[in-house]
Formats: sequence, C-alpha cells, structure tokens
Amino acid sequence: MAGFVPGSAKGAFAPSWRLALRFALRELRGGIRGFYIFIACIALGVAAIAGVTSVSRALTEGIIAEGTTILGGDISFRLVHRQAEDDERRFLQTFGEVSEVATMRAMARIPETTEQSLVELKAVDGVYPLYGEFRLEGGSTLEDALSKTDGTWGAVADLALLARLDLDVGDEVSIGRTKVRIADTIAAEPDKLDGGLEFGPRLMISNEAIGETGLVQPGSLVRWHYRVKLPPGSSEERIKAVSAEARDAFPEAGWRIRSRANAAPGLQRNINRFSQFLTLVGLTALVVGGVGVANAVRSFLERKRGVIATFKCIGAEGGFVFRVYLIQIMALAGIGIAIGLIIGMVIPFVASGFLSSVLPIEAATGIFPAELGLGVVYGALTALAFALWPLGRAHDVPPRALFRDDIGNGRRFPRKRYMFATAVTVAVLAAIAVWLSADKRIALVYVGATAGAFVLLVLVAKAIMWSARRLPHVRSAELRLAIGNIHRPGALTPSVVLSLGLGLSLLVALALIDGNLRRELGQTIAREAPSFFFVDIQNSEKDAFDAFLKQAAPDAAIETAPMLRGRITALNDVPSEEIKAPPGGAWALRGDRGITYAAEIPENSTLIAGSWWGQDYSGKPLVSFEEGVAEALELDIGDTITVNVLGRSITAEIANLRRVDWESLAINFVMVFSPNTFAGAPHAHLATVTWDGDVSTEKEIALLKKATAAFPTVTAVRVKDAIEQVNALVAQLAWAIRGAASVTLIASVLVLAGALAAGHSHRIYDAVILKTLGATRGRLIAAYSYEYAILGLATAIFGVIAGALAAGYVVTQVMGGSFVFLPATATSAAIIALVLTVGFGLIGTWRVLGEKPAPVLRNL
Repeated sequence: MAGFVPGSAKGAFAPSWRLALRFALRELRGGIRGFYIFIACIALGVAAIAGVTSVSRALTEGIIAEGTTILGGDISFRLVHRQAEDDERRFLQTFGEVSEVATMRAMARIPETTEQSLVELKAVDGVYPLYGEFRLEGGSTLEDALSKTDGTWGAVADLALLARLDLDVGDEVSIGRTKVRIADTIAAEPDKLDGGLEFGPRLMISNEAIGETGLVQPGSLVRWHYRVKLPPGSSEERIKAVSAEARDAFPEAGWRIRSRANAAPGLQRNINRFSQFLTLVGLTALVVGGVGVANAVRSFLERKRGVIATFKCIGAEGGFVFRVYLIQIMALAGIGIAIGLIIGMVIPFVASGFLSSVLPIEAATGIFPAELGLGVVYGALTALAFALWPLGRAHDVPPRALFRDDIGNGRRFPRKRYMFATAVTVAVLAAIAVWLSADKRIALVYVGATAGAFVLLVLVAKAIMWSARRLPHVRSAELRLAIGNIHRPGALTPSVVLSLGLGLSLLVALALIDGNLRRELGQTIAREAPSFFFVDIQNSEKDAFDAFLKQAAPDAAIETAPMLRGRITALNDVPSEEIKAPPGGAWALRGDRGITYAAEIPENSTLIAGSWWGQDYSGKPLVSFEEGVAEALELDIGDTITVNVLGRSITAEIANLRRVDWESLAINFVMVFSPNTFAGAPHAHLATVTWDGDVSTEKEIALLKKATAAFPTVTAVRVKDAIEQVNALVAQLAWAIRGAASVTLIASVLVLAGALAAGHSHRIYDAVILKTLGATRGRLIAAYSYEYAILGLATAIFGVIAGALAAGYVVTQVMGGSFVFLPATATSAAIIALVLTVGFGLIGTWRVLGEKPAPVLRNL
C-alpha cells in the first residue's frame, strides 16, 4: 500500500505526513489513557505467535544440532525381518565405522513366577553408541554391564521396568528362551528418539545375547539398524552421495536410509503440526483482540470529536485528520507489539526447562529474528485492519460537531477508499497465514471459518437487536430498560457478541473434540477391540498356538493372519521418494508397513470396487488396497505398487479396493496380497483374542501368563494397556491445547472489558437521569443484570452451535470418527459466557452507580 494516502491532495504527500506526524506526537503527550486494553490485546496475540514460533524453531534447531546423536550416526540403514548380508556390511564399512543395533518388542518375565511385562528390547554391539553419551545410574560402563558373567548375560533397563515387576539391580528376568541379569538402570539413552512410539520400558542387551533368546527367527518382527560414522567434516553432499551409492550397489536391499539432517522425522512433523495449530490459535487471539482495537479506536475518536471538528474549522482536510490519528494508533500498536515481542523472546527460555524434562533433546536457546518478525507483521496488520474502518469514519466528522453533540457523522460506512484499504489489509493477513502454514489446507479452512464466524457473529448481533426492537411490551420496567439498552444506538450488543463469540466457539470445539476422542478410546474402541494381539508366532508354532488359544479361551473369538513387513518403493513405477502425497497418504510411504496375504476377503473389510481373486489363484501378483489410502495416493484398480519385502522387490497390480473398519482394532491391513505373491517367503503370524462384552482383568491376565509361559518367544500386547497409554497422551495434548486456547478466551475477556469501559460515560449519563427520575440502585442493577444475562446467553448459544459444528466436522471428516454432542460441555460454555458478561457488567455497573449526579447534571 506504499504511496496510497487516503484523502491526500496531489503533490502534498510528504509535507502532509510530516505535519500530521507533528500533530500526532503532540497529542500523544497526553498519555495512553483509554488504550490499555488496546495495547494488551495486541501484546497478547503477538506474544502468543512470537513465542510459539520461537519455541518451534528452538526445537527444530535442537533436533538439527543433535541429529547425529538422535540418529546414532551420520547415516542410518534400517532393515526389517533380516540382518544385513556380509557383502552389505563390508560395503557400509568402506565409508566409516558401523554399529549394528536390533530393536523389537518382547516379553520380560520373572523366572519361576507368572509376573511379566511387555518391553522394548534393544540389542547393541560393542561400538554403540557412535555419538552421544550412554549413561548408567550405577556409573558402570555399558560394555561391563552387558557382559556375560557366570554364564548369564547382563542387561540394563529403564527404572520403570524395575518398578513394574518389583525388581532390583542384580535380579534376573527371562527373555525368550534365556535369562539375563539386570546389571544397572539407564540414566541417559542418546538415541532414544529413534525408536518411535514405545509401549513398554526399555530393556537393553548385547547382540550376542539376543541370538540366544530364540526371538530372532525367519519372519520375526526385528528391525536391524546399521549406523555409519563418517570421517569428521563430512558434508551433507557426502551423505547424499553415500545414500545414492548404497541404493545403486544394492537396489533390492530394501533398507530405509535416513541422515542426520532427518534424524527424527516423526517428532519434527508433530512439532510443525502443533506449532501451526498454536500459531493459528495465537492469530485467533489477535483477531479477537482486533475487536478490542476497533472498540478502543472508536471510543478514542468519539472523545476527540471536538478536536477533529476544530481541525476541520481551521481548514484541515479529512485525509489529514485520518493521517494524524492513524499515526497515533499505529504508534500505540507499536507499544503493544514491543511488549508482545519481549514476552515472545522470553518464552523459549522458559519453555526449554520444561521441554528438557519431556523430550530427550536440548532445545536451542536464543533470539530468533524471523519468528519475532512474524509476530510484528501479524500484530501490525491486525491493528491496521481493525483501525482503518473507524479512522475512515473520522474523515467525515463535520465541523458542526464542535458546536453540537451529534451522534455519529451521518455515514454508516466510511468512504470506499477506506473500505478498500481494510479489505486489502485483511486479505494480506489471510494470505500470510496460509502461505506460512505447513498444511495450507488446514490454514485455508481456518481462514474461511474465521471469516464466516465473524460474519455470523455480526448477523447474530443484528438479529438480537432486531428481535429486541420487536419484542412485545413487557410489564417489568427493569426488563424493558434491559431490552431497550440491547437495541439502542451505541448498544454494547455487537461488541459483546463479537468479543466472546469466537473465543467460546473455539473453546467448545476443542472440548467437544477432546470429549469425543476420549469417548472413542475409552468406550467404543475399548469395548469392541480385542483383548490381546499376539505377534511373532512362528510357522512351526502356529498350529500348537491355535490349539492352545482354543483350549485356554474357548469362549473368545480368535483371529489369525500371516504378517510380514514391507516398504512401498514405487507407485506405477514412480519411486516413492519422488511422490508428493497429501498427509492422508504420505504416512503409507514412510517406513515399513504391515502386509499380509489372504485367499478370502478379511473380516472387518467390505469390497467396494473390483473383484476378489479365486481360492486357487496362481497368476501375477495382485493386491487389495484400502480405499482411503488409495484415494489419497490417487491409486485405482489396474495401477501397480512395488513393495520391498525381505530384500526382494515385488510389483503387484491393484485388483480391488476395500473399506476397512479401523475402529474395531481387529486385524486389518492397508495391503492384502494374493497368496501366491509370497509363496515360500519366511514370515510369522499374528493372532487376536476377543471376548464378547466386558471381560475381567483377572481373566485377561490369566490368559497372558499361560500364553507367555507356554510360548516364550511369542510377544503379547494387551490392547487395554495400549489404549490407556494413548489416552494419557491425548489427555496431555488436550490440556496443552486448552491452555493455548485459553489465550483466545483471555483476549475475549480483555475485549469485553474494553467494550464495557468504552460505554462507561454513556452508562453514567443514563444512570444519573434514571436516578433523578426515581430509579433505585437495586432496580438499575436488576435492569443491567437482565441486559448482560441476555447478551451472555445469546452468545453462549452461538458458541455452542458454532463449536459443535466445527468439532463435528473435525471428528467426522478429518479424524474419520463418529461425533456425539456432549451436553455437559455446552452447559459449561454457557456458564462461562454468563459469568463473564454478567460479572464484568456488574463490576462496571457498580462503578457507574457510584458516580455523583451533580457533576453530570451541571453539564447537561
């Protein structure tokens, strides 16, 4: 908008602005009375945005700085189901020192008892760790702790495992078919983030020890990591060259290659998503605060009507008036921005202490100019967008306002140039929000929803005023006064509805989303899900294990399926690395996926397109694909996918699409292949046990103990334990999100307080006249209470409806779940709205009623 000066005369740009600056600075000497709410609204939003983006940057830089430590090397090659061949190892060793690490889930049992726990088992070699420091609580070295003493291998464990099984250092536990001695507890594990989501405590043994457990069998779900330490000073280009050489030398190896620059992709994605959400919440707080900006500017200009009229009487143009007060408003906005920046700079330093206890990385500390600059841009644009409209109306304040106390200036809307400037500023603000978002689809939905909510709130305010104006005559004088206050010129209705509406809508939406997630996890899924998943059932044990389950759980439904792990390497001959898939499909291309084969359509699946292969099919490899992922990856019947399984690339044609009931947590796969695809390939089996209705914990634990005692190499995952862990994670996220959303509610409260303060002088005038006519303090309090209660209730109804619609969309369309309206959440929102409006209103009313009538009457 450079060069755009509403109301300036041609050729008078520079002198006009210089003179306007002189007058603006002169008026600012009078102080900032009436602008405290204005400054607080800007500061709050800028602090939220600058703080959140700075924390995100600090975490990102921390991950980059500790990339080699998190990854365990400069570059990592991961294989599933199989160890690297000798020629593959020799090839990797040509680039530098290599460390071999194996990870899997297993059952740790106390010998001679039935006590056991699922553990995240990790086997390491003698050079682990290549980077970082592995520390033990007892101070011993890892090599000594894992060594073999008196015929028993040593192990180290998380303190949580000792607490869960009531163990002490020196006690023994059984892993598979061998025993290990707990030699020490883990104090620091440098590459812990490389393991992803964990369902049990860590137990670490040596590579030699895992070979004696019997857990490593053909088809067992073991991930082998080969970390390479390159020579010092190796650049990112060198790492990329090593990756390319490895792919060219072993195109069928099937390893997943990651570098130190991408050490924790899952954590980085979650940080980016959470940061985007919190940034949008901060922007919402700024937008809500914008209503306070508009209220403050309008109230300020009302107080300056005499000054503006004086300017007009001595020959000033409307454009000059606009510039004088625009400079003042932006100067005051600068104060709010500066306060917000100071808070935003401090937030990363405060957050680093908390985050260090939650994440095993050290967040970088410092000042991040780009992120702070983003807060400045958002703050300045928001202040400008909401100030232009009332400033534009000040352009047309008539000179007669110096002599007459006119209400308004005769124009409902400012001139077109100011309306255009407002629209451009809002458009720039929205464009920046979308452009800088990691997920532009979500940002577009946010911008559209915010704009729609504003329009709706304006319409709701007008509807309330229209309805109040047309209500039939009521006998109660207090209620008549309240209704009159709602629809009269200069009423608080638009300000109250706008200030509280957005904040309450966001709060209700987040609460309903959280409630529905908990309901899904705690009721629907927990009720319908299997009790157990049994994994790594070897072919040699399958028949015996099936017979055992039928005998041990005769009243349960038992489902089994063969299971392998494979990585999608190409779609229609296009390498997966070159495919830019949306979030709904990108996850399927990352890492390895569980796959199976079946002669018949699996349970919990519905064929929606194509046809199933016959029982004796023996043609080219075929695959059945889940419809949602297929749609996200733009796949259809007849397309081909290439997967790498056990170092072998297999290309299969999509024969049909299935709809899968993921909520059942039954055995389901994205990809189901025709049985001939993996003929002769070593693999294990997966089994589930599901009881109808509620089953006692004692019954589940009894089956678990029998199964792991009879089949020590089979790993059991109790679904309820996994759901409880996920539920706890959801609860932590919910508290964090609600805490962030409270920023918006605080902004709403500030705006509400500002709106009530802006009407303070009018309220004093009304109260004095009414008291002079005989109204008592009690009747006036009752009248104002009715007014605030009506406005609060109307805003609460809107907040509940809008929040429920938003939550319903997110739960059903984004998360793919089922939505249920939760009345308790709606009631709490209504109570919040009523408490805020009536509470703040009555505080202001008490001050109004305390004013002496004489000074007011003398100035009538």
